[in-house]
Amino acid sequence: MMQDDDQESVIMPDKNGQNYICYLPKVEKTKSEKQVPQHNTSSMIVETQKRIKLKTPDELLEVLKDRCFIRQEGWWSYEFCYQNKLRQLHLEDDKVVQEFILGVYDAEATAAFNQNLSDISTLKDPRSKDASQRYHAHQYTNGTLCDLTNQPRETEVRFVCSEPRAMISSITELSTCKYALTIQCPMLCKHPLFQEERPVWHTIDCNVLPNDYKATKVEEDKVESKQILMVTGDKEYPSSYQTEE
Repeated sequence: MMQDDDQESVIMPDKNGQNYICYLPKVEKTKSEKQVPQHNTSSMIVETQKRIKLKTPDELLEVLKDRCFIRQEGWWSYEFCYQNKLRQLHLEDDKVVQEFILGVYDAEATAAFNQNLSDISTLKDPRSKDASQRYHAHQYTNGTLCDLTNQPRETEVRFVCSEPRAMISSITELSTCKYALTIQCPMLCKHPLFQEERPVWHTIDCNVLPNDYKATKVEEDKVESKQILMVTGDKEYPSSYQTEE
């Protein structure tokens, strides 16, 4: 294979000392590129020297005020009312026969929780189709007293970017009488920090170099500066493989 204009050649040894000449894509960074801050206290994004005012996750979630959502799971129904409370109910003939409060919205606990965290938390394998599933959390505390722990029940409510409509997607008991409720919120998808990030893949072609090949001084410098080592385990090297940028 011949080197293209948008590639650079690098000599890469494997663990057995066999040298390969590989063609890597050139990566150019835009001079005006700025890192996007992801701190809870920041609502500004810097891009090409422009300052753009962004709505915070809580501002985007304001459309949920005065709304309640219900999820049925077997014997139990779960009723979540935004910035109000979360109830676990058992109904018979539309009458409540058993009820537990899993938490009441706690503004102070929510603020304290988010104070030293970013707006979002990253979950899942970055190579999965849901490359970056993130959430914004509210804390619900002071629920019905738990018989097993003698402590009030509490719940972390996690709002995630998901289409097409707002709804409860799951509820999980993290530990005894401590829960996590996930709410799908399409409005969060308007915030760039909650948008999905996909890895960029490149195919790198490598050719085996003869054992008696002698690199020039420039090529030797490249190998020394790059410090690249090819690792394959017990398998033979393919003629091309992928790498993630």
